[in-house]
Amino acid sequence: MPCCACPAASSMRKGPSRTGSKANVLFFDRKPAAEKPWTEKLWIYDLRTNKHFTLKENPLKRSDLDDFVACYNPKNRHERKATWSQDNPQGRWRGYEYEELTKRDKLNLDIFWLKDESLEDSANLPDPDSIAAEIVEDLQAALAQFAEIAADLKK
Repeated sequence: MPCCACPAASSMRKGPSRTGSKANVLFFDRKPAAEKPWTEKLWIYDLRTNKHFTLKENPLKRSDLDDFVACYNPKNRHERKATWSQDNPQGRWRGYEYEELTKRDKLNLDIFWLKDESLEDSANLPDPDSIAAEIVEDLQAALAQFAEIAADLKK
């Protein structure tokens, strides 16, 4: 369902692995079509900036989502409070008004506000062979996980 058809859309930005994969998770309420958009505010939790999840060495754990769940406030979403502000520029939870979103180029929802520390330290990147080894390790771990799933599906 499109963003304009829900009263409170939320987004969680998952951290990239070293290979650069990224994901946004959007939550929508099913609402009937209306002339006036239902969405008043889009809430975004940035779980990718300065987070370095990998499949083997630093996999995403349920506890990594605790702050998001608390901010999401599923029991009363109308009482959500942003953790980002001018005084707290490292806050990961932020709301954007519908009007603000519609002014974005092509309504692009790839929104960043946290400073990415890895971009500042590009002179200290690991050697290419280390990066390649980590990519191989991640791919092997992913392949093992898919093999497990395939085996489970055959049962």
